[in-house]
Amino acid sequence: MAKVKLKKPEAPRHQGPDIAMVKKENPLWSKDHDGAKSNVRFVMMPVNTRESAITALAARRAIDEAQEKAAERFRRAWEALGGSGAKAMDYTREPVDGGVSVEPITVRQLSAGHDLKEAQKALKEAHGDYAYRLVGYVCGEGRSIHELTETRRQRDTMTDLLRMYLDVLAGLWNYAGKGSVRQRNDLTHARGNSIRE
Repeated sequence: MAKVKLKKPEAPRHQGPDIAMVKKENPLWSKDHDGAKSNVRFVMMPVNTRESAITALAARRAIDEAQEKAAERFRRAWEALGGSGAKAMDYTREPVDGGVSVEPITVRQLSAGHDLKEAQKALKEAHGDYAYRLVGYVCGEGRSIHELTETRRQRDTMTDLLRMYLDVLAGLWNYAGKGSVRQRNDLTHARGNSIRE
């Protein structure tokens, strides 16, 4: 009788932080002291790329700075509303058995709701309902592109779509003042072609 070979158990994967050094704007930078050696505008900062899907995309330079800012604003708004939007409150109900009364909606939640409503409207007008859902999955819920796709082609397509949707939000919230890196490269390429012709 032949012996059955058992597979060795796989070593557990390390799930700790994955630290990458990313160039960010110095939060202590002052416009008044621009040019001083002690007042640099950009610094290298350690970032945990497993903190969210957006930090992972930004660390790999899959999205530019304007897209990252738009994604972070969307995420803050999403989290301010608990990921599901503001819930209706019934002020006529009394708390029972020592229950805690429901807190009223805060100014932060109102602002977050306004941001999400603007985002939903802009994305729907530009690209349809799917755009808001995808941004909600990745930026709001923190799902990774790998989690939402099966093949490399699907991942590439979804990443391109996410970039396009984040460009819409960056324009909406005035983060894309100079345009994204990709838009500037496209513009430069178009100008180069018109000069040659």
